Amino acid sequence: MNSSSDAMREAALGSEASAPAVMVRTRPFYWALRREFWENRLVFMAPLGVAGLYLVGYLISLTHLPAHLRGLSSSDPEHYRDAVLAPYNVAAGFMMATYILVTVFYCAEALHGERRDRSILFWKSLPVSDLTTVLAKASIPFVVLPLITFAITLVLQLTILMLSSVVLLASGLSVSYLWTRLPVVQMSLLLLYHIVTVHALWPAPVYCWLLLVSGWARRAAFVWAALPVLAISGVEKIVFHTYDFAWLVAYRLIGDSAPSHMPEHTFPTDPMTHIMPAEFLTSPSLWIGLALAAIFLAAAVRLRRSQGPI
Repeated sequence: MNSSSDAMREAALGSEASAPAVMVRTRPFYWALRREFWENRLVFMAPLGVAGLYLVGYLISLTHLPAHLRGLSSSDPEHYRDAVLAPYNVAAGFMMATYILVTVFYCAEALHGERRDRSILFWKSLPVSDLTTVLAKASIPFVVLPLITFAITLVLQLTILMLSSVVLLASGLSVSYLWTRLPVVQMSLLLLYHIVTVHALWPAPVYCWLLLVSGWARRAAFVWAALPVLAISGVEKIVFHTYDFAWLVAYRLIGDSAPSHMPEHTFPTDPMTHIMPAEFLTSPSLWIGLALAAIFLAAAVRLRRSQGPI
């Protein structure tokens, strides 16, 4: 009897050993990030909508493009170059402004919305940590939105270039200037650098402050986030007759050109711009801001652990 039971046990172990091991990968961060896209379609719909509206406006303006360029043919080369670059710079400016607005509203709603609609009870029942959830939400303004903004802007500018070429060729004008003097690759790299440095890394403490307040406020998270700024600025104005704190917050939110050499009154993606990433990355102001952003994020993680539905 013992020999037969031992044989059965060995056979069972042998069959288990021969069965392929199945590894289940839940990838909680990936699904937490997917959740943000499901619940916040504004993240990609707003940039697409702004790009579409700008393209419609540019299509209307194309009717005047040949006459406009003929009128500029006798002007100096620098003025002619600025006129050619203008539509591409305006397109990039609109897209970056959209990025700032979408990021501010997203961060102010990110942790507040799940408490308001009580979906936090469902998400907390899943094996996803608060750290994973908060980092997934923070990746939207710092990773996802910059890439979306860059990609849509690049496609928009290439579409403008193609449409302009078709119209000029149909009018009997040469398109050689557009294709030889318009460095699309260089302008795209400058655009990506500007978005990442000026509109993602530099305003990081403002975005993380909004995330923190959105996890604490019971209602009107954006108002609660702005109140300390208004209060401190009011006291500063009364006592010192200055607005340095309000200027500092605006300077962080709107962004300033990362250290670079470029002609005066030109756009950051101007081909004449010479970037200096080493100077930007060694700036004490940048790292102080990133340290504050990390503190706000850590506080948001701890706050979410104790917060429930509103």
